[in-house]
Amino acid sequence: MKVLDLRFQGVERVIASFLLESKEGPILIETGPESAYARLVAALEEAGYAPEEVRHVFVTHIHLDHAGAAWRLAEGGATVYVHPRGAPHLVDPSRLLESARRIYGEMLKPLWGELRGIPEARVRALGDGEVVEVGGLRVQALETLGHASHHHAYLVEGVVFAGDIAGVRIAPGPVLPPTPPPDIHLESWYASIDRLLALRPEALYLTHFGAYGDVEAHLLALREALEAWAGWVLNRLKEGLSPEEMTRRFEAYVRESLARAGLDEAGMRLYELADPPFMNLQGLVRYWQKHHPEALGG
Repeated sequence: MKVLDLRFQGVERVIASFLLESKEGPILIETGPESAYARLVAALEEAGYAPEEVRHVFVTHIHLDHAGAAWRLAEGGATVYVHPRGAPHLVDPSRLLESARRIYGEMLKPLWGELRGIPEARVRALGDGEVVEVGGLRVQALETLGHASHHHAYLVEGVVFAGDIAGVRIAPGPVLPPTPPPDIHLESWYASIDRLLALRPEALYLTHFGAYGDVEAHLLALREALEAWAGWVLNRLKEGLSPEEMTRRFEAYVRESLARAGLDEAGMRLYELADPPFMNLQGLVRYWQKHHPEALGG
């Protein structure tokens, strides 16, 4: 199992793809964005493979930093495995693009590259618990909602490829939750953390970024951070702050927590690329407004 650093925006340790070597050739978990596809090809070639040799691609969810280059590999003949609610958006990404364009505007293509649909025959939806056997490896899909409504983690050989459900952690920094709109649902996320804790995997492989063996401590710290962020946002909403002021304060709040953890400016920049605070705030605001308006007095 190899961690491939996709060097997103020319920066190391922001987005990973994972290479699994099987008796039937290479398997990929996560593709990264299309903007980093050239780097993915180079990393595969460094490992001794051409991209056309990849016949099986598993994506944890369809956000562009995780699955944006999936169509490229499908063009080469790969089957792309995904949660059933994500599958239609790989085939027809128009709604996904529209949503991303609202967030990123003119920066959409420079950040994430091009996005095209995948032929339906190349997309395979996996149910919760379903196992795909490839070349002696068993890849089991685990529905792990909370970050997205279409999220799988994958259990392989006793380790979990966790997508975003196990947070963002860029050593030596802490674990932080990625909470962008539109699907954040904390109750589901806590249940997913409990599911991973019960599995007791040997390690968590995080798309942002790398492998960690302190699984229980990591997941408990993630739960604590989720609770703290959600409480902070709820309190600011009750204060009636403007979106601009709330964003300014939240960015400062996150930076202060990273500084307390000992990160320098370079380390903070990695977290900003992997887990943008303004997006995290938007997702948590939407969570409270959509799922618990009564907590806001509505």
